[in-house]
Amino acid sequence: MWYRMSGLLLRHLYLYRRSISRIMEIVFWPVMSLMVWGFLSQYLKTKDLPVAVNYLLGAMILWELLYRSQQSITLSLTEEFWVKNIVNLFVAPLRTIELVLTLCIIGLLKSLTAMLFLGVLAWYLYHFNILVMGTGLVFFFGNLILFGWSVGMVTMSLILRFGHAAEALIWGVPFLIQPISAVFYPVDVLPAWLKTIALLLPCTHIFEGMRTVLNTGQTDSAMLAYAFGLNLIYLAGAALFFLWMLHQARVRGYLSRSNIE
Repeated sequence: MWYRMSGLLLRHLYLYRRSISRIMEIVFWPVMSLMVWGFLSQYLKTKDLPVAVNYLLGAMILWELLYRSQQSITLSLTEEFWVKNIVNLFVAPLRTIELVLTLCIIGLLKSLTAMLFLGVLAWYLYHFNILVMGTGLVFFFGNLILFGWSVGMVTMSLILRFGHAAEALIWGVPFLIQPISAVFYPVDVLPAWLKTIALLLPCTHIFEGMRTVLNTGQTDSAMLAYAFGLNLIYLAGAALFFLWMLHQARVRGYLSRSNIE
């Protein structure tokens, strides 16, 4: 199993050696986001809002974890459509679980790289130390990666079913989730009906937990446990949805049709 997965993993990693666009995806765009929010934070510091500044920078870095995790999974599969290699991928001696696990590993590596780079840059440019979150940071990271995988599998399923017509979802779905995830503001500011939806998302509890840590120095273990439980439900649902969509794509010939468009 690992022999086949490592082959697919190396195939994707080798693409980054001479691809400026792929390197920019991991480093350049997250850095641009950090600089925008960082300079805004510098302005807010002059207004004597130090806690709000930390909220913004911490939320921006954690949001990149979720975003890169989701995008890595979906883009890795979408590239197979772009180079018309999707049929070859599914006729190879590679099981579906091995394909999904490999894409999840790619997402994990890219998210970890982005977080480390942004963490160092935030400390150097804005004197924000992400390590002040302590051991809670590990649980925040893990939960956001899990939710990113879930969102990525759902997006990937829709691309398998609808092909190029669904590619806009790669970038659209995360920003559809962002406003109701309480990323840059407390969940209490949302309307009551929207707050109910927000609390059903694991990422909402993570961003709320981040603000709790930065404000009190204490990690809310109950909030983390609730987020983890939701993640298990979302992961199971996303996996079943992906398998169903993949079956539909194979039965109805969507894979070969997308390959010749």
